[in-house]
Amino acid sequence: MSAPLVRGWCPGAHRPMMSGDGLVVRVKPRLGQLTADQALTLAQLSKSHGNGMIDVTSRANLQVRGVSEASHPRLLAALIDAGLVDADPEMDARRAIVAAPGWSGGDQTDRLGTALEARLGDLPAMPAKIGHVIDTGPARILDGVSGDFRLESGESGLILRADGALRGRPVTEDEAVDALIEMAWWFVETGGRESGRMKRHIASVELPSGWTCADPGPVAPRLDVGPHGGSLSVGVAFGQLRADDLSALCASGCSTLDVTPWRMIVLNDATQAYDKLIESHSHVLITTPGNPVLASHACPGAPLCPQGTVETRDMARRLAFQVPPGLHVSGCAKGCAHPDPAPLTVVGCDGLYDVVRDGRASDVPEARGLTRAQVLERFGA
Repeated sequence: MSAPLVRGWCPGAHRPMMSGDGLVVRVKPRLGQLTADQALTLAQLSKSHGNGMIDVTSRANLQVRGVSEASHPRLLAALIDAGLVDADPEMDARRAIVAAPGWSGGDQTDRLGTALEARLGDLPAMPAKIGHVIDTGPARILDGVSGDFRLESGESGLILRADGALRGRPVTEDEAVDALIEMAWWFVETGGRESGRMKRHIASVELPSGWTCADPGPVAPRLDVGPHGGSLSVGVAFGQLRADDLSALCASGCSTLDVTPWRMIVLNDATQAYDKLIESHSHVLITTPGNPVLASHACPGAPLCPQGTVETRDMARRLAFQVPPGLHVSGCAKGCAHPDPAPLTVVGCDGLYDVVRDGRASDVPEARGLTRAQVLERFGA
């Protein structure tokens, strides 16, 4: 079997990626937040220019799937008109900012995000997967979320922390973006492009003195699905929903929707009783805490991904209730849906399934060449 193709870049709006069901067009909502009107527009565009399927990514982005090359220019123009995509391809590519959900206009997250967006042109050219995190609440909730340059709450105020470093650099709000730009230029000038990501880079290159003298603040528990004050968090099974599901979320009366890195969408100012209605009308929207499907990982698999050789998501849905939390079902050995080790990983290989215990999709399996029926029988599903 030939090795899976590793592209080394993510799809964008101006530069979509071809998949098994057509072009994948990534939309980066500003600081992860859409208005209800923008969400309804995106749902309609997904149906009129794509196949009606939308991905929720680990970087708090949304992806319109099944777009044809002929319809892509019209979709792109409509996304720009809706304020969901920057008209400048380079600036849109650089707008890789994950913000803690729950922010509102004028707060520190909004102010920092606005300042950073205004200075994106001052950043050097960096590897395609480089990203930024803004996590400045009373307790950090984006710990573990991918982001190379991190503006975070520290023990004694705001800090800028390089991903992979245990400590950061104290900064004021006024100097935070200047400090981030300085760090970005240091990253490039010390060979960071070759490393690809900050965490890998600082494993071999020492950060400047004074950049690791402030402790980050406490970490809050990860957001769970269900009501939270005036908001409702809704899980999206395996990070993919239909355009009609997104429209249904807007029927909650929410003012805005926060896309999170955990395959969840937060409906701000939603009607509290709406949670049961959502789950009764869709098999992909989850509002019950502890649902094992939300803790499971599965890529699109075959035939949606050219690299995948097996179906993944129905398999994961059936196994999730029979195995420990953290299940990973991967269509190939790349393991895109979950690069880290999992208690159980089921991997597609030439149309059959391998089984890996406590490892990654690329690790040596304990069992090889199982049929779908054999895998389900093995775990009592």
